[in-house]
Amino acid sequence: MAAFCPLPVTQDLPTLRAKLQGLLRFLRDALSISNAHTVDFYTESVWERLVDLSPETVLTALKSAATARAEAGLSEARPLVESENGSGITDFPRMFCETSQRLVNVEAFALAAKCCSIQNLGICTPLEQLLIALRGNKRQRTGENLKPNEFMNTKKSHEVQTMSELICSIADYCGIKQVIDLGSGKGYLSSFLSLKYGLNVYGIDSSNSNTHGAKERNRKLKKHWKLYRTQSRVDANGGLALKMAKEKKVQNEMKYKADTEKVCNNNSAKQEKVSTSDFLPGHSGSVISDIRIQMENLQTQPYEEENLCFVNAFSLIDFLPVDAVEPISSLQIPNAEMSEAARGRRRMVPQSNESNIYSPLTSFITADSELHDIIKDLEDCLMVGLHTCGDLAPNTLRIFTSKSEIKGVCSVGCCYHLLSEEFENEHKECTEEKWGFPMCQYLKEERWCCGHNARMSACLALERVAIGQGLSTESLFYRAVLQDIIKDCYGITKCNQHVGKIYSKCSSFLDYVRKSLKKLGLDETKLPENTILDYYEKYKPRRNELEAFNMLKVVLAPCVETLILLDRLCYLKEQEDIAWSALVKLFDPVKSPRCYAIIALKKQQ
Repeated sequence: MAAFCPLPVTQDLPTLRAKLQGLLRFLRDALSISNAHTVDFYTESVWERLVDLSPETVLTALKSAATARAEAGLSEARPLVESENGSGITDFPRMFCETSQRLVNVEAFALAAKCCSIQNLGICTPLEQLLIALRGNKRQRTGENLKPNEFMNTKKSHEVQTMSELICSIADYCGIKQVIDLGSGKGYLSSFLSLKYGLNVYGIDSSNSNTHGAKERNRKLKKHWKLYRTQSRVDANGGLALKMAKEKKVQNEMKYKADTEKVCNNNSAKQEKVSTSDFLPGHSGSVISDIRIQMENLQTQPYEEENLCFVNAFSLIDFLPVDAVEPISSLQIPNAEMSEAARGRRRMVPQSNESNIYSPLTSFITADSELHDIIKDLEDCLMVGLHTCGDLAPNTLRIFTSKSEIKGVCSVGCCYHLLSEEFENEHKECTEEKWGFPMCQYLKEERWCCGHNARMSACLALERVAIGQGLSTESLFYRAVLQDIIKDCYGITKCNQHVGKIYSKCSSFLDYVRKSLKKLGLDETKLPENTILDYYEKYKPRRNELEAFNMLKVVLAPCVETLILLDRLCYLKEQEDIAWSALVKLFDPVKSPRCYAIIALKKQQ
């Protein structure tokens, strides 16, 4: 391991277990709120059963708590959450009634939820601190001007740029060139790691269509990367070609006009042939010839990645084929604004003769998968995953701990609702041996269970809701009222079918009910219009109950996510051959709500 600096000190297993114990004390009472399903809000009288306050009181208290924290910061609250046992959480004022278990103190509930979140438990390692330790005095391998947002949407660009920079630093620290990207999907992260950082990447996804699409997309990106990189070499060598072009532009202006007229005359037969001057409109053919000579000379020089300096002579987007980029709506540069010269540059690109260092593969990965059967030239490597779904995230950690070739892991999970839980349905026979949750020994001994609805609520984005995004109260209200209609009028209390995203396609509640019933296979003609509207008017005054309850779930969501991630971190701390492990916040939670990475490195052999 080519270490540069000592890695940041992280909390040990006893300290993490103490914090886990404090978190469980809070969640034992609060988890009933997370496990209540919004669909059943009215049919199962959720508000009356779980909250002993008015909706107005709850909403006012949550707003006041948020305002107070924003004005005073967490510093004034820290004395309430420090404790001698090291858990970071102590006893709060009574939040739930001892007899009814209903919520009675919203202020204490909000404060406890805040203190039980990842950031306030003090279990995160700052990203910048980690990067400094990994790099030491070594600067980043490539220039800063090459941005993935030139061929990805804003969210994915933010994720890929941040995570690839970290992975590259870990790879350099460990002296590793091979990376295995589990759940690689369309290959965004894999392509960027291979093209920008020169890493040898195997992207493994269970979907054959994803693998095929990633392979084709990477082929197109790679084909057009060589021209971009070659141009970058010109820039790195002092920009001689462009400087020459600038100096000769005035001298050759008249000659260029004459050349243009000659080309136009020669194209009278309407043959479609793109002139090389399309690459540099405004420059003469002789100037372009000089540039070509410079570029050809550079191609014979050895490629020194650290010496590249990507400047804005051309934008990478200009060199990509149209079908290699995200839809127009997700790009920063509308296609309509692209010049004809830019379109010409996309068409006139040379074939690349480089070896393929990104290999998309199709395989369903479990904790027991044999990597040697999938990757024939497996060597010392890193295992990474960007938003690995459900059990793939914990299985990534299990594979990392069990395979000697894997020296490090960087995993960002998502889709907590798809995790398998060992103690969720204990009465059912199951042959599952390795569950998604829990992983650590302490939670296994506690036989702890979150429940599907609580894991679903852990995916709620508090930061997005705080700025007015991510929670459509009206659509949730429509669905809850619809459930009462289905129960009363069709006698169905539980339905395995899902309505889906119908709300955005509906003009009114009446339209919503009609389309939903039809999708569920129920006879919507059975209900007259006035009956449907009566249900709407019945529950309209109680809509604020649903709004207040969902805000309680949103406030609680980070605590459930903390439990899941702390479980994974404790699991890694329990392993004897791991030298270092940490939880790191990688992304802006507004852009990417699932923003935490589990990172670990093995001991040197």
